[in-house]
Amino acid sequence: MSKEASAAALETFARAVNTGEYQLFNDVVASDCVEHDPGPGQVPGPDGYRALFTEMRDAFPDMAVGLETLVQDGDTIAFAYTFTGTHQGPLMGIPATGKSVRFRGMQISRFEGGKMVERWGSSDQLGMLQQIGAQVR
Repeated sequence: MSKEASAAALETFARAVNTGEYQLFNDVVASDCVEHDPGPGQVPGPDGYRALFTEMRDAFPDMAVGLETLVQDGDTIAFAYTFTGTHQGPLMGIPATGKSVRFRGMQISRFEGGKMVERWGSSDQLGMLQQIGAQVR
């Protein structure tokens, strides 16, 4: 797979995340995509990302994920991002607070045949929870 095809697949994934057009995951995520850092109950493949980002968009309807930096080596792309949004719906049992959040994260994705086949990720979930006022220990 060319570097360009991998970058185009990641761009489509990002468009799905930022617009809520989650059917696009079918085009760029392999059905057996290995998620090394899954969300609670996240299943493999496009359905897992659809469920994860539906929950996030329900909690943060104005969510936006902005690219900070990107590095690509062949079929593998690593990038840092900033997530922003306003907590307007329940998240992990926490009722809406109306508070704005801003937190950073990183992701590494590997592509084959125009689809993401493997992903590692980390985001500042503790920071997000603290910003919405959750009591964390």
